[in-house]
Amino acid sequence: MTTPDRPGPQRLRAAPWAYAEHMSNQSGRGRVAGLPEWDRCAVMGVVNVTPDSFSDGGRFFDTTAAVKHGLELVTEGADLVDVGGESTRPGATRVDETEELRRVIPVVRGLASEGVTVSVDTMRASVAEQALAAGAALVNDVSGGLADPRMIPTVADAGAPFVVMHWRGFLEGGNVKGVYTDVVTEVADELHARVEAVLEGGIAPDRIIVDPGLGFSKDAEHDLALLAGLDRVLALGHPLLVAASRKRFLGRVLAGPDGSPPPARERDAATAAVSALAAHAGAWAVRVHEVRATADAVRVSHAIETARTAHTGAEGTR
Repeated sequence: MTTPDRPGPQRLRAAPWAYAEHMSNQSGRGRVAGLPEWDRCAVMGVVNVTPDSFSDGGRFFDTTAAVKHGLELVTEGADLVDVGGESTRPGATRVDETEELRRVIPVVRGLASEGVTVSVDTMRASVAEQALAAGAALVNDVSGGLADPRMIPTVADAGAPFVVMHWRGFLEGGNVKGVYTDVVTEVADELHARVEAVLEGGIAPDRIIVDPGLGFSKDAEHDLALLAGLDRVLALGHPLLVAASRKRFLGRVLAGPDGSPPPARERDAATAAVSALAAHAGAWAVRVHEVRATADAVRVSHAIETARTAHTGAEGTR
């Protein structure tokens, strides 16, 4: 189904900038029903309660350490905190439901009790349901509801906001199905189809956030092309989450003369640069591991945007 407020793939190809402007005028980057409003791109800090995350696996595996880290991220400038108990890096093996619940729910409860806006990063409806009951405000499902058929009805019944990420399948076998003729067009079209399915499943349009899925079934050149073409994803008419933090494509860009990429934790300056560019492009939020540099970057981006608006307004009154 295609409506004037949700342009279909053909209309996206015809006039992406027009629909991006429409989205900005109608919904705004900081307006997701059920979440606080921000006048700039929000910063989502990451808390991985896992032993095998590509970036910081094992550092915050203990509940106490994970809650402490989440609170530190807020102090450093995070507007909300994304808690996950299962690594989604290429080649990662899934944990069972009981273990994921054991890892995630106490951390969600602990952060929510301190007044933190919490997102739960999960592909399981049972984890999403219990996390929302424990105080989470947002469900961030990297499969966009495809991994668990109960996810969409569970989120719809709860009335929670939902992140729909572009996803082509589990990555146990590596970077699967990462073949594209035109990655920007194909990702936008596939995301559009998934958003329509989520809407038909009962999640309200003002509670949907889209994510192009950087690094998921994508090579470095695909990720860079998507960042260059964020207007096409914005043209879907929903707030945009960009999750580039420390990912492989940044390692590829930053590789030394011998082709070796820097370790994940040495990609934070590059992450902050991408965050500033995403904020300037109109992203609703950026998801990052190291918050302070990105929080500074998005605030500077907002200050420049505000100055540009003020200058344009002043020119118009002369």
